[in-house]
Amino acid sequence: MSEIDGVEFGPLALMVGVWKGAEGVDVAPEPDGSETNPFFETITNSIVGSVTNAGEQDLAAIHYHKIVQRKSNGEIFHNETGYWMWDQATNIIMHSLSIPRAVCVLAGGTYKGETDGAGRAVIKVSAKIDDERWKIIQSPFMADKASTVAFSEELTVGNGTMGYCDTTMVDIYGEVFEHTDRNTLIIS
Repeated sequence: MSEIDGVEFGPLALMVGVWKGAEGVDVAPEPDGSETNPFFETITNSIVGSVTNAGEQDLAAIHYHKIVQRKSNGEIFHNETGYWMWDQATNIIMHSLSIPRAVCVLAGGTYKGETDGAGRAVIKVSAKIDDERWKIIQSPFMADKASTVAFSEELTVGNGTMGYCDTTMVDIYGEVFEHTDRNTLIIS
């Protein structure tokens, strides 16, 4: 796949760098329905390198930081950090993320070498609150008032572009709401 500094990063190698996108769309829950927020963002993906777990599992890791700002006023309304990890031995991709609303997600999926029509890698991960392996953890307040019950992400990267669609199922205001974010970014 793709080696960086002697470490096999698989499809994650395509993600390294600073990415910027100005055509993002966020559809978020509101008490009376939903709101749509156009946004721009910067995602910085930095190499961590090789990580060994229990002397048996070798992972390649990338740290990322995502800053999302409203187009209407430049206000930051989403700040996210975490890691993307690749286990070459099992073809498992993991995405750990944390947001400052006291919600953390560990999503995972098997990378099957999928590509889109332009030859870009297609990466899919997911997590559910009741999944034994790919979990969602949140504070008691969030669990009671705005519980994240499922998360899925499809990311397509290569040829200088990275596009994604995140879907977060949130139990809020007496119903389960599909909160979506999508954008296409270019490497800067």
